[in-house]
Amino acid sequence: MDKKKNISMAVIKRLPKYYRYLGQLMKNDVDRISSKELSEKIGFTASQIRQDLNCFGDFGQQGYGYNVTELHSQIGNILGLTKPYKTVVVGAGNIGQAISNYTRFEKTGFNLDAIFDINPKLIGIRIRDIEIRDIDYLPSYLKENPTEIGIICVPANSAQKVCDTLVKNGVKGIWNFAPVDLVIPDDVKVENVHLSDSLLTLTCLLNDGDVDNE
Repeated sequence: MDKKKNISMAVIKRLPKYYRYLGQLMKNDVDRISSKELSEKIGFTASQIRQDLNCFGDFGQQGYGYNVTELHSQIGNILGLTKPYKTVVVGAGNIGQAISNYTRFEKTGFNLDAIFDINPKLIGIRIRDIEIRDIDYLPSYLKENPTEIGIICVPANSAQKVCDTLVKNGVKGIWNFAPVDLVIPDDVKVENVHLSDSLLTLTCLLNDGDVDNE
């Protein structure tokens, strides 16, 4: 696992897709699969798959391929899915509510414990039995309830302030849906989900059929 420190972000971003597809194979009772067969399902070349997985160890056997269940478990370990993560959502608008209602996160260990918003019309409403709280209580909540991940679903002009509050109170992982790049300390990790960027990527692909999907 020491190798992981030198792994490129491109490889890391492909790991969730491997994990998802291997999970589907397990549901279909597939015991083993070759890199060639996996490439046909996942869309990466067999060579790319072997290179990616070799970054983390020797998972396959020549002439046998990959043990699906074992590889799924190993990638889960690499992704950090061996422990639960306490999570809060800040911003209970359309995106915040959609994320709060997405139960699949809990199946992989992301436990939503609290939701916060500034809108008095939303405070007190429950989403899957979690009451939306006033954002003024966010600092005291985090001090009393150490939290690993904060999900930011507020407007751009409020996002940095929310981020600062999360970081100041011990949150080390930020999942940012606000359309702004956040300023964070080196020891905090952020994953930005800019929806408009994703849509513009799609239009670029629509207008350039020669883009390499890898």
